[in-house]
Amino acid sequence: MTSDAYRNLHKACISVKEGSPKRVRRCVQQIELSDVKFVVGDAGRKRVRREKRKNVHAYVRGTPKKRRRTKGLCAVEVTYDPYKYKTFVTREGKRPIHDAEFAVVRPDGVTAYRKCR
Repeated sequence: MTSDAYRNLHKACISVKEGSPKRVRRCVQQIELSDVKFVVGDAGRKRVRREKRKNVHAYVRGTPKKRRRTKGLCAVEVTYDPYKYKTFVTREGKRPIHDAEFAVVRPDGVTAYRKCR
């Protein structure tokens, strides 16, 4: 079962949407996901830019899983700003990132683990 995780600005936690239909089932301080996709809804991003008002349109999607071995994987910090980018990007280098083997999502940021290049 996949989960969608996003930063909840009002509660200073990570809201986790699960189930069918997907609804917020819990609020956590950290979630570890495998087979990760970084998703940005284009219509929501455009609405944020147009209205200058935040809405939930970007999240990290994956399968909840406790930390697995990260040997052979490189850690990269990930960020997103709808006023600057169309996708999630690496904090260093500002390169687009769309997926990862594994990610740790916390209120202060996302660390993605990908195959080293």
